[in-house]
Amino acid sequence: MAFAREQEDNNNNNNNITSTTAINKPPILRVYSRKRRRTNVAVADELAKNEEQQQQQTNGKRNRKTDEAASSSSVVVVRKSHRIRRTTTKAPVLTDKKKNLGSGGGDDGAEKTNSISRKKPGKGKQTPHTKWIEEESLMCHQCQRNDSGRVVRCTKCKRKRYCLSCIKKWYPLLKEEQIADACPVCCGNCNCKACLKSRKLIDSIKGKKEETNDHHQAEFSKYMLKALLPHLIRLDQEQMAEKEIEAKLQGLSLSELKIKKANPHNDERMYCDNCKTSIFDYHRSCTECSFDLCLLCCCELRCGQLLGGAEPFDFEFVFRGPNYLHGEVAKKVTRYRALDAGAQPEIRTWSKSGWHADSDGNIPCPKPEIKCDHGYLELKSVFSPDCISKLVCKAKELADSMKLQDAEVTLDNSCFCLKPVRNRDNKHNNAREAGLCKESRGNFLYCPRAVDLQHDDLGHFQWHWSKGEPVIVSNVLECTSGLSWEPFVMWRAFRQINKNKNKSLLDVKALDCLDWCEIDINVHQFFTGYTNCPKDKHDWPQVLKLKDWPPSKLFEESLPRHCAEFISSLPFKEYTNPFKGALNLAVKLPDEVLKPDMGPKTYIAYGFAQELGRGDSVTRLHCDMSDAVNVLTHIAESKLDRVSSDAIKKLKQKHLEQDKRELHGDIQDGETNVENSLLVGGGPLDGALWDIFRREDVPALQEYLKKHFREFRHVHCSPLEEVIHPIHDQTFYLTIGHKKKLKEEYGIEPWTFVQKLGDAVFIPAGCPHQVRNLKSCTKVALDFVSPENVGECFRLTEEFRKLPVNHRSIEDKLEVKKMIVYTMIDVVKKLEKASSQ
Repeated sequence: MAFAREQEDNNNNNNNITSTTAINKPPILRVYSRKRRRTNVAVADELAKNEEQQQQQTNGKRNRKTDEAASSSSVVVVRKSHRIRRTTTKAPVLTDKKKNLGSGGGDDGAEKTNSISRKKPGKGKQTPHTKWIEEESLMCHQCQRNDSGRVVRCTKCKRKRYCLSCIKKWYPLLKEEQIADACPVCCGNCNCKACLKSRKLIDSIKGKKEETNDHHQAEFSKYMLKALLPHLIRLDQEQMAEKEIEAKLQGLSLSELKIKKANPHNDERMYCDNCKTSIFDYHRSCTECSFDLCLLCCCELRCGQLLGGAEPFDFEFVFRGPNYLHGEVAKKVTRYRALDAGAQPEIRTWSKSGWHADSDGNIPCPKPEIKCDHGYLELKSVFSPDCISKLVCKAKELADSMKLQDAEVTLDNSCFCLKPVRNRDNKHNNAREAGLCKESRGNFLYCPRAVDLQHDDLGHFQWHWSKGEPVIVSNVLECTSGLSWEPFVMWRAFRQINKNKNKSLLDVKALDCLDWCEIDINVHQFFTGYTNCPKDKHDWPQVLKLKDWPPSKLFEESLPRHCAEFISSLPFKEYTNPFKGALNLAVKLPDEVLKPDMGPKTYIAYGFAQELGRGDSVTRLHCDMSDAVNVLTHIAESKLDRVSSDAIKKLKQKHLEQDKRELHGDIQDGETNVENSLLVGGGPLDGALWDIFRREDVPALQEYLKKHFREFRHVHCSPLEEVIHPIHDQTFYLTIGHKKKLKEEYGIEPWTFVQKLGDAVFIPAGCPHQVRNLKSCTKVALDFVSPENVGECFRLTEEFRKLPVNHRSIEDKLEVKKMIVYTMIDVVKKLEKASSQ
């Protein structure tokens, strides 16, 4: 679908921003303690200087009158309070009989400086040129025009000004008085094209030295050593077992055995050709071809039960016509195979049948090529010989010398913040209700306010995090400069930077939540529907999702200011800093090693508070391999008109009748449940409804889904016919009715809460979760790997490798084993240095 693009400088009254946003709030003066993060005023001043230099090249080109500029005085029209008066001001002093070419409305030194000779003013003195900039220039910093009418001048920097139309369009929540006190440039949240392109802030974040001192670094290293040492020992034991088998095959002792070193390219990821698990060190490789096998597959093959890399599956989709989506009887049924998100196109070129290890443990290559001639797989290593074993010895010595195994958790076994909250309006409570079960402790999640966080709160966070509990930090956007997350602001920034590089990125694929199929759409058209949701031919709201736009690998390049704004909003930076987080294993990989894609990633989608039952804006039930933090940066309410409301009532009845005809199970008439008012109260800041399941409830949850999977619909609204893995398939969303039935049959329920604007939700690895948008939402997420949840990352890696080889989740993109090795190398190095001092 092709759509017309909006011109950059369209009518000022078009696309006025009226949706709710956390950004254009009045500047607030706060007094921070030394432990708190301060606003980067120096960076804002640097942005202003760069923008001022760009203006010098473009100013003075409109309404310029050379004759008037050459005279000793000039006539300037100043609009104030809708009245026009004429004033006469002296022009800048000219020497060498050169003319002033910048008095026709230029800005910030727009005159040609090589034509004017000025003496440097003394301290506190004002030159005519500076006076002209501060008092007479009409150039709007936002639109770079001097013919837009009255402007509001900043009394703080005295150099920037904004016209009323730009204030109304791009800063609707700011009043003229607030901009006069401190303009967006001074506040560091200007969203003009020049400021949005600036990389000053993101580069300063990357280059900023770690705020922790040597003592804190040593404590963090001890914490990592205690958490990761058991997993490193496990890796070493697996490698030593394979090393002993190789020594027997060659008839050598372990000391005599020489293991060949593999030479992988730094820009390539090594993975097992059978189960797609990442290879970090020891593995077996064919002597005749490029076939590689991980140690887990070797062990299973010798035991006669190869579980990893199950055979590929064929998944068919059924299309019954467009009218079938809304309850009509299918007149024609078409079955087809497609490359859905649940299946990958890769086809195995060899068969597992008949492949087994020899009696002595030797493993032949399974590939049938003549040139290979079934060569045997020999043991190879990526690191230097015995690297892991030596690392384990050093780590054990450090752990024993520091008596880490005897260290106890300082916090109590119970936490005061999980006690029942008597007054829900008490803003000082550090808990949020997230369930309705009778056991009061399970109802609450740790939920501090970002502006109240101190260094000591890190231990409080770790207490809950180590137990696999989600954590919610509210009001994180209050700790930022206040840059706008309005969709059209992001679109302008992205279009400006990519219009000459990646034009195709402006035409994207969005997911239609009704039939779960992708459509081609222009980004501008998608953002137009963000606040004015389109309808289909039946007047049913067309709910679209735009996932991972811009692509996470281009997020920093395309939206540098938004990337910096997001990173600065994240709490507990020891975990969430994507560049230097002391407790984030993902940052320990060296620069020369190919790193996994950890984000940031954007999730932009429409949404409604009413649960439609079919076509809701949802992220279906799934489980991430790593930890994640998700920040709700923007919401907009798209209200349904009476026509759509009537159509929804009528069509939902047809959906119900269709479900009774086609689906198995007990289908209830009408609304069986209503969301609790505590959770979905229609508050102005409510954004998305989250359901996060406990790790210990996963077996019961999987059993329920396998039992009731025929009560769900998938692509083209067709009944679900097959389940490979109930969670990793990402085909289920549990509605209110299904959550009630789950509790009745298995006695389990998720943590359920509403993510409000500015909330940062921390999701532990291994916790299945689903999300439904209550409004149109813009979320930004970042993955990280914490030492507390490395065990879950291990478990999920082994779980994923047993999926069919063409499953969407089988590939080990995280490479947690490699992260553990490099992290332990870094930890041992730092602790040895600290002990030597």
